[in-house]
Amino acid sequence: MTQQAEPYQALFNILKQWDKISASELKKVERVKKTSVAESLPQLLVKLGLCSELDVADAFVETGHFEKVKPEQYPLETQLPESVSLRFLKQYHVVGLDQDENTITVAMMDPEDEFVVDSLKLVTGKDIAVKVGLLSEIDAALEVQYGEGRSAMDKTIDDLNVDDIGEEDLEHLKDLASEAPVIKMVNLIMQRAIETRASDIHIEPFEQTLKVRLRVDGVLKEIDAPSVKSTAAVISRIKIMAKLNIAERRLPQDGRIKVQMLGKELDLRVSTIPTMYGESVVIRLLDKENTVFDFAALGFAGRHLQQFIEVLSQPHGIILITGPTGSGKSTTMYAALKQLNTSERKIITVEDPVEYQMEGVNQIQAKPQIGLTFASALRSIVRQDPDVIMIGEMRDLETARIAVQSALTGHLVLSTLHTNDAAGGVTRLLDMGLEEYLLTSTVNGILAQRLVRKLCPDCKKPYQASPEVIKELRLRRFVPDGDITLYKPVGCTSCGGMGYRGRMAIIEFLQMTDPLRKLIMAHEEAGAIQKLAIEEGMTTMFENGLTKAIQGNTTIEEVMRVTSEA
Repeated sequence: MTQQAEPYQALFNILKQWDKISASELKKVERVKKTSVAESLPQLLVKLGLCSELDVADAFVETGHFEKVKPEQYPLETQLPESVSLRFLKQYHVVGLDQDENTITVAMMDPEDEFVVDSLKLVTGKDIAVKVGLLSEIDAALEVQYGEGRSAMDKTIDDLNVDDIGEEDLEHLKDLASEAPVIKMVNLIMQRAIETRASDIHIEPFEQTLKVRLRVDGVLKEIDAPSVKSTAAVISRIKIMAKLNIAERRLPQDGRIKVQMLGKELDLRVSTIPTMYGESVVIRLLDKENTVFDFAALGFAGRHLQQFIEVLSQPHGIILITGPTGSGKSTTMYAALKQLNTSERKIITVEDPVEYQMEGVNQIQAKPQIGLTFASALRSIVRQDPDVIMIGEMRDLETARIAVQSALTGHLVLSTLHTNDAAGGVTRLLDMGLEEYLLTSTVNGILAQRLVRKLCPDCKKPYQASPEVIKELRLRRFVPDGDITLYKPVGCTSCGGMGYRGRMAIIEFLQMTDPLRKLIMAHEEAGAIQKLAIEEGMTTMFENGLTKAIQGNTTIEEVMRVTSEA
């Protein structure tokens, strides 16, 4: 460790222990520090995107010397004398919290910066008590205390000169999209998305406004947006980052962006479509670090988990995962692949698009425009001697037929379908034209799932279920005696006032049995198949959701929102 880093030794040790920073990244920060005297090492960690500001603040707290400031603890008026310049406070990210006769309490992004503490002592003539704050919260508090209470987005818009831009002026548009204010504006939107754990960013141009919405835990939420005048520049900036053609505005386009921001390595999928007032852009954020391919974390437990692992351990056959778009099918699929991914198995996937890259799995990106469809890729895959084949989606009869042939010749095949429930997966394949005798001899199990928001553990509030709710939802199936406790969302700082934090799956798993095969051979409808499966012990998604609501993981309202009683 160099002399420069010694004051922060405890901080760096904690960040390394938490796997937030590596030794090589630390050396990189120290190299940059030599040319950037004005910024401290913790500031550079955040600026270079190696750690999030929350990681740095939590690590300072973990050293045992500092207390963290909550957002509501920042005062609306400054607690520092006029002799302390605003420029100094902004440069070193310091804000006054409180003062008495002898001491001034301040929040600092870097509480170990002795130069700042000594300077404040000298100017104020008082002792300085230091707490640790998040960089963005300190800057926001300074804006409230000294500025006009405007957001960072408002100030960035002021720096942007877009009055004279014409959409047809491509060179001007390209130059504008590469200027600092536009880059900062797009980065602010992405930062906000990462901070709120959003899965998608929606940028939608209208005649008078440009709307920016974030999908957090499956629900859209509007945030500060740039001026409508900057629409073309903002969208062009995103298209340049995704290596898309900024001159083409009449056709949909798809691209990818890899970015390191707030200490996270993100893979962004960009999709554009032309609308009445410009191009609408949706950015899907795939956070490699926060995505957990673990069945328990996804919401699998007890009998469901046991059955699914049992079916996965079979040497051949087809396992289907069904549900609408955004129901977590891909995440469950990757969790299954992770379970199967051993040195003894060869796994090949064909996907459109490849969402997550997995070590040890051969992944093929389908490209229909050059003839590399699911079906054509599958024909080649079976000649590659795989043990497990994963097909992104069964879209047509040809793909389904090859999948069935692969299962019959000793391969384990995983795929997804767009149906509402597990029994609907059977009828969907029959409707495609797949012969019932092939279906019954290859399909081992069908998993249907939806995603419900998880209650924030810090603020959820228990209440007794009313007799009417118990009767209507037949909750006595789960709790035969006594009061039934349910929970409701409240909202606090850790969940951003939403009352929910994160999502989990509610599932039903139809395991193929001989009585079910007889029904399918007789071309019975989905309702009859579902009824028999329930008689054989299948728990429906609705029942699984009610169980999770009683356990305090989610709410009855969330379960009702995404499913209905069979």
